[in-house]
Amino acid sequence: MAWWQLSVRCDEQELEKTEDILLELGALCLTISDAEDQPIYEPLPGHTPMWSKSIVTGLFDQKQTLESLYDDLVKKLPEHQVSSIQEQELEDQVWERAYLDQFKPTLFGKNLWICPSWHQPVDNQACNIILDPGIAFGTGAHPTTALCLEHLDQNPPTGKTVIDYGCGSGILAIAAYKLGASHVTSIDIDPQALTATTSNAERNGIDPKDLHISLPEQQTIHPAEVLIANILSGPLINLEPLFASLTLPGGTLLLSGILIEQVESIQQAYQKHFEMDAVKIKEEWCCITATRKIQDL
Repeated sequence: MAWWQLSVRCDEQELEKTEDILLELGALCLTISDAEDQPIYEPLPGHTPMWSKSIVTGLFDQKQTLESLYDDLVKKLPEHQVSSIQEQELEDQVWERAYLDQFKPTLFGKNLWICPSWHQPVDNQACNIILDPGIAFGTGAHPTTALCLEHLDQNPPTGKTVIDYGCGSGILAIAAYKLGASHVTSIDIDPQALTATTSNAERNGIDPKDLHISLPEQQTIHPAEVLIANILSGPLINLEPLFASLTLPGGTLLLSGILIEQVESIQQAYQKHFEMDAVKIKEEWCCITATRKIQDL
C-alpha cells in the first residue's frame, strides 16, 4: 500500500491552524520539521520551543485522490501558504525499522562509541556506551555533545572525580565513568533527565548509585577535579560562581552548548577564576575548556 504525503510551510503563529487543516482533511499522522536550519536549544522543564518557520507534513490514505486532497487544501489555506505545498507518493514500508535504521554506532575520537541497543558494538575492545534516542537531550548527534565526548576520549578522567552538571540523558556521566572516573556526580533540574540517566546507567551495567544522580538541592555536591556542563550560554554565565566553587584548584572545566558568537561573553565571565584554554568548534557550536586557578584574581 502506498500513501500520499502533503507538506506545507508555515510561520510559528500559523502552526496550530496548519496542523488542524491537515487533520481535518484526514491526515493519519503529522510531522513537524525545521524549514530554515534554525537550532532549538535544550528547553527548560515545561517548555516546548518551536522553530520560527516550520514544515508540517501530513500522511494520507490513498483512498482519497491526490488531486482532491490538493484542491481541498488550497481552499482552506491562506494564499501565501498555497505556493509552499509539496506533494509526494510514499511506498509502504516497515516504519519502525526505517526509523531504527537512521541510528548507527558512532565513533567519537579514537576509542569511544555510542551504540543503539539494536546494533552490535563495532569494536568490543573500545569504550562502548549503549544509548537509544529518547526525550532527554544528549545522544551524541548534536555537535555540543559530540565535542564533549571527543574531549573525554582524548582526555579520559582516569581516577578523577567528575561532576556532570545538566546531565540530560546521562551520556557524558556514563562516558566519564566508563573512561575510569573514580566518582561521578550527575545533576539536572529536570526530573525527566534524572529518569533517563538512571535508565541509561542500568542499560550500561552501571549501578545508578555510582553516578549519584539527583536534583541540585537533593545532595551535597563536593568539588571535583573535572566539571562538565553542556547547557546554554545564559545559565553557564549565571552558574560561574557555583562552578568555580565546585572545581578543585588545578581542575578542568568543560563547557559546551555555546554558539560561536557567545564564546567571548563566556570567557569574560570565567576569566576571574579560570585560565581559559582551547576553544573547539563543530559547525556553529563551541566547546570551551579551562583550568581552575590556584589563586583567584
